[in-house]
Amino acid sequence: MTRIAMVLITLAASSQAQAQVAQLNTSSAAAAPPRPAPTVFMLGGYVEALYQWNFGNPSNGLTNFRGFDNRHNSFTLSNVALDAQWDDQNLVGRLTLNVGHTPSTYYLNEPQSAGTVGANDSGAELWKYVQQANTGYRWGARRQFTAAAGLFLSPIGPESMAVRENWNWSRSNLFFGLPFYHTGIRLTYTLSERWAVTVAAYNGWNSVVDNNRDKSLSTQATWTRPTVNVSFLYFGGVERGLGAPEGRGWRHLLDAHATWQTAPWLTLLAHGNAGFERTNFGLSHWQAAAIYARCRPVERLFFAVRADAFLESVARNAAGGASSIFWPTPWVASGTATLDYRPHDRLSARIEFRQDRAQDDIFFRGSVAGDGRATAFVPNRASQSTVTLGVTTWF
Repeated sequence: MTRIAMVLITLAASSQAQAQVAQLNTSSAAAAPPRPAPTVFMLGGYVEALYQWNFGNPSNGLTNFRGFDNRHNSFTLSNVALDAQWDDQNLVGRLTLNVGHTPSTYYLNEPQSAGTVGANDSGAELWKYVQQANTGYRWGARRQFTAAAGLFLSPIGPESMAVRENWNWSRSNLFFGLPFYHTGIRLTYTLSERWAVTVAAYNGWNSVVDNNRDKSLSTQATWTRPTVNVSFLYFGGVERGLGAPEGRGWRHLLDAHATWQTAPWLTLLAHGNAGFERTNFGLSHWQAAAIYARCRPVERLFFAVRADAFLESVARNAAGGASSIFWPTPWVASGTATLDYRPHDRLSARIEFRQDRAQDDIFFRGSVAGDGRATAFVPNRASQSTVTLGVTTWF
């Protein structure tokens, strides 16, 4: 055999061996189990502070039925929050702790549950520093199923607890009237990049500890596209406390909202909510709606407007009447305009004008009767107007 032939045979054998090694490596890589998802842990927080002037100049210093911006002529640290989120090998969770006017307000309706020498009391003072606390697990080929349990912010409506995620500084009457939080379990199925469905069972409206023996049920469908977001939600359950004169009627709530970015500089939002509750005194029901618009005239500057109205009909008959679910008046409404300047990616400074109206006197103006302790403050106006300067920063 010639030297050239031997060289050719050697090269062929080497090439074949390299091919076999490459094939073996490829097969091994294909057979290897997928690597677990990387651990993701995020720590964040935010601060919300404001100054507000109520043109009614109420002597008790209160801007009533406003929600979280409720102090006249005062610099107010309304909320300080610390937030932790994690997503580690299909385990997910979130814990948000906060202190200020905001948590004290949204825990106002937390049921008071008496204890004994062997079991603690439960109420707003126990839970108000916890905004949300839940944990869950994801599974499926695309991690499309998520089961979670704990304390959740309410999925009802488009507005959020954190100011930075909203277009206006103050929240709408719908946000203030409807539930803020729920405790229970929920299952989410992500059908596709556009569709997701959630079913849940909760103690009820604004109740870490239940006020009756019944659980509330909820189902929600969301549809998401780059410029459009739509949500449909049903929430139902017995929400009156044990022994309530209204009885154990099932309360039904229907909620829908849609966000549409019509142009890079303009976004529109509409929110509608309605429901009813059959009581021993007849049928109580409500209807509420809010419309929003937000534009960006120049970089880092936003202008938003909002109008909302909330109508409630309370059941009454010859035997008496049900207590109202939301308001001590048949209707409330408001109009809001907000200028939002963001000189930094994590800083928002806002100035907002808002006017509230109601059918009856539920607001305060001038000299207010009562001291708020031995004698309750007596509302004396059916409207109020405010201007608010607010700053929020986050990390």
